[in-house]
Amino acid sequence: MDFDVAGLYRAMYRIRRFEENVLANFPRGIFYGTTHTYLGQEADAVGVLAHCHEGDVVFSNHRCHGHFLAYGGDPHALFAELMGRSTGVCGGRGGSQHLQWKNFYSNGVQGGIAPVSVGMALAEKLKGSGAITFVFLGDGTLGEGVLYESLNLASLWQAPVLFVVENNQIAQTTPIATSLAGSISARFLAFGIPVAELDSSDVLEILPAAGSAADQVRSAGGPFGLVLHTRRFGPHSKGDDTRDPGVVAIYKRQRDPLQLLAQSLETALLAEIEAAVDAEIVNAFDLALADPFPSLPL
Repeated sequence: MDFDVAGLYRAMYRIRRFEENVLANFPRGIFYGTTHTYLGQEADAVGVLAHCHEGDVVFSNHRCHGHFLAYGGDPHALFAELMGRSTGVCGGRGGSQHLQWKNFYSNGVQGGIAPVSVGMALAEKLKGSGAITFVFLGDGTLGEGVLYESLNLASLWQAPVLFVVENNQIAQTTPIATSLAGSISARFLAFGIPVAELDSSDVLEILPAAGSAADQVRSAGGPFGLVLHTRRFGPHSKGDDTRDPGVVAIYKRQRDPLQLLAQSLETALLAEIEAAVDAEIVNAFDLALADPFPSLPL
């Protein structure tokens, strides 16, 4: 299977530079509310959503910027949304966690996207559209009862939904070892949902695994679980990171999806891609900063 390696790197680097910009500028008071960056997990969003077809539905969570950009969202509109500007994705009223654009939806309510994603997958099945639903879940969501109600109904109704669990090993500040008993995959199997599992930050490994999972949903017409074991490099939100900095440094050395893919590209091409994306992100930020705030209702 041939992949556009340069395109994959560009997509991941765009997410990386966007998120770094957000963390760097939050202390300046430019952005409103809170934010949860996707640093270190870029390969998941890019690898999975490369298989999103026209008409498919995507549900994201509080850590949604990477998913939105991988879906094809505009960095300028996303910056503007975080700044509360009228040119934002939702007119500056949704903030960092609550986005809606085309068939992309995100919600900051823990586990709240699971039943909605199943319902929309069922709706597409009843319409006969052939569309499937992608829903991104974190390991912390495995503690929410509504997820298991959703898995039960997805299996019962054979709703065409791909559940993507991004297990970054820590729910806010609680390590998975102290909060989760048993196997993540076994949770899907208990409801008769087939599942695949991968521990990798390499987009060239995630891409075919996600493609196989999405194809299974499309061909079988029912749910599928994809468990991706990953690591996040940034704090849960803006600064609440209780992990040993040395451990995070090891993650960055060993599991950086950008560094892993960069080995497949020529140095000159890497520099060209990075320069173009750097300029794009700076321009998007500056444009958003100059955009107007929404007008108040009369």
